[in-house]
Amino acid sequence: MATNFKIDQLDRRILSMLIKNARVPFVEIGRVCKVSGAAIHQRVQQLVDAKIIRGSQFNLSPKALGYHTCAFIGIQLNLITRTSHDEAFAKLMKIPEIVECHHISGKYSLLVKVYTKDNEQLKQLIIEKIQSIPEVTFTETYVSLEEGFERQVSAE
Repeated sequence: MATNFKIDQLDRRILSMLIKNARVPFVEIGRVCKVSGAAIHQRVQQLVDAKIIRGSQFNLSPKALGYHTCAFIGIQLNLITRTSHDEAFAKLMKIPEIVECHHISGKYSLLVKVYTKDNEQLKQLIIEKIQSIPEVTFTETYVSLEEGFERQVSAE
């Protein structure tokens, strides 16, 4: 985030509306906020430039696309050097089933979220793609039975 950038009340209203619907026209946001659509466009661009907005995307439904297994995998790495960590991370980044990767504290070095078609594909992913990485010393897998909810952080 830009060091001098301050989010004001208008920015927060814009962000709140975009969180609910990223496709809402700037003119509509302007109407609600009582400013021009051009002013909203300019504000949104400033929020992008300040790295407060990281982009926009369509959220796909994994189940609708045939991905019926969601799992979280704790990965322990044997890290002799910083290079070995970077190499392991680069290898994990190439695995398309991994949709999130977090560097964490505690028992594991990384926590990844994966989607697979079924449990058999999950097993193959763990054995053939993740545990085959030389720096990976241990994994522990938690299968999600159902997603309770997902949301963005609040703009408030």
